[in-house]
Amino acid sequence: IDRVAWLQGCWEMTSGNRVVEEAWTRPRGGIMLGVGRTTRDGTLVEYETVLLRQDGDTLAYEAHPSGQPSATFTAREASDSRVVFENAAHDFPQRVGYERTGADQLLAWVEGSINGRERRIEFAYRRVACR
Repeated sequence: IDRVAWLQGCWEMTSGNRVVEEAWTRPRGGIMLGVGRTTRDGTLVEYETVLLRQDGDTLAYEAHPSGQPSATFTAREASDSRVVFENAAHDFPQRVGYERTGADQLLAWVEGSINGRERRIEFAYRRVACR
């Protein structure tokens, strides 16, 4: 879990009237906690809580999205600047990834297949002060 400590902190992406935020705690006790929300014109659109935990020799990403059942993804790669989680049996996404692209920049994405077509949604975050 310490290998992905670079996720800790607060991250934000703004696109027009839409704001996407994620906040991650530092690793402690073998876990990191994450929370995210998306607002449009100041109104909540969706939210998610995540438990990132050490599971033996790998990392598990347990997502609890608003209005949907929870899903667990397992790290297929984890380094000092990139982590990708996968759950091939999940409807969408099948992969969730994060890559540190600069000291205060983070690229997150969800990707996978929907009805036989590949789709990828990216979130280009910048570090912000936690409030």
